[in-house]
Amino acid sequence: MSAYDVVAEAYAADNDRSYANAYYERPATLALAGDVTGRRVLDAGCGAGPLFAALRDRGAVVSGFDVGAGMVRQARLRLGADADVRVADLAGPLPFPDGGFDDVIASLVLHYLRDWGPALAELRRVLRPGGRLIASVNHPAAGYSDELVAGRRPDHFTTWAQEAAWPVGDGVVELTFWHRSLHAMTDAFTAAGFRLARISEPQPLPEARDLFPDEFAHYEGAPNFLFFVLHAD
Repeated sequence: MSAYDVVAEAYAADNDRSYANAYYERPATLALAGDVTGRRVLDAGCGAGPLFAALRDRGAVVSGFDVGAGMVRQARLRLGADADVRVADLAGPLPFPDGGFDDVIASLVLHYLRDWGPALAELRRVLRPGGRLIASVNHPAAGYSDELVAGRRPDHFTTWAQEAAWPVGDGVVELTFWHRSLHAMTDAFTAAGFRLARISEPQPLPEARDLFPDEFAHYEGAPNFLFFVLHAD
């Protein structure tokens, strides 16, 4: 079960309107995806389906999966019973055929995994040759200077667990993110058979300045997420 399942309904509502998702990460991902009309797209870690819905509205043929059954239920409420959205774990084999997709979008999911190797191998498997992986992750510089483990700052060049407790609705979600350096990320992509086409550190949407003045002021000059566009060789 996903940690988000215990607050799935509240998280779905927050994700639809939050600064980080609605005005920063999701618009940046869609901009990198560009024209997806007629493209077969896999939304890896689709959550409650807001990105799935946006891609479908833009003419893509979309499938999705999430590790949490509660999140998948929320996605089906949003997308309709006929939407191809399934319960599956990115850390294991995926229920999709070889070369079945033109694009895979992994939006803020890889940083939940300590080992990227098996997940990237599966994402590469389900992509056609020349297909794209568009991925966003926590920026390795975000909050690093404030992070202390046993009173000491962790080694940036190792992979280490970053614990977080996020209030969502009336509950709290206990999460573990895995910090890794940019070099470790690009090495993992290359080892899985991907060729790096673009790295992006985008800005939030301009309208976020008035809607979320404190968050905008902070993140305008301090990146929170890092984005990649990769091609399957």
